[in-house]
Amino acid sequence: MSLQHIDMVRTLEQIEESALIQLVYVSSITVMARFKKSLFADVKRRAGVNNEQRAITGILCYGNGHFLQCIEGEKAHVVALLQRISSDKRHKNVEVLLLQAIDQRSFGDWRMRLLFLERWLWSPATKEQATQLSTFLSFAPYDWGPERTEQFLRVIKTFETDPHIKSTGITYSAIGSMFRHIIGPHQAFLVVQGILSLLIVVAIILLFL
Repeated sequence: MSLQHIDMVRTLEQIEESALIQLVYVSSITVMARFKKSLFADVKRRAGVNNEQRAITGILCYGNGHFLQCIEGEKAHVVALLQRISSDKRHKNVEVLLLQAIDQRSFGDWRMRLLFLERWLWSPATKEQATQLSTFLSFAPYDWGPERTEQFLRVIKTFETDPHIKSTGITYSAIGSMFRHIIGPHQAFLVVQGILSLLIVVAIILLFL
């Protein structure tokens, strides 16, 4: 973890058991999870149900193959949730970027908002309001320190609407969404290139007949 395990333990020891804490971690999506069609819907649904029962709030971000999640709640509940998250096989390389006691929550929505931090997935409304995010993209949170992480949280708190794709688009897997974005605008070009490649192959075959 970017906060080394021993540092995290020491930080937690200095925080009262009844305290409200904020924890931010980053992780990488696994290869197999990239092909899971319902990945984002499943993550969001589970977070909504489990977190409301434990009075945990926060926000979950995805971009460039990385998850970044801010978790807020009572110390014991947040630590227990981090342990469950760390054992989830859909992601790997979990690192804690920020851990601190807080007086009030930054994200009070029980639904655990889900933000897609890739410009090509954004709606027009999102593009208009998300210019402040340009300094955080492409999304590479493993390189962030606590100060940078807090800056990011302050920016996404101000959004009137969440960075998102159309509701139907959320059913695509991470890999599927990527190929859909790349192929979609260039279909005519790809068709022409495909035909030319086929003709070249045929020509080569005829030369050796």
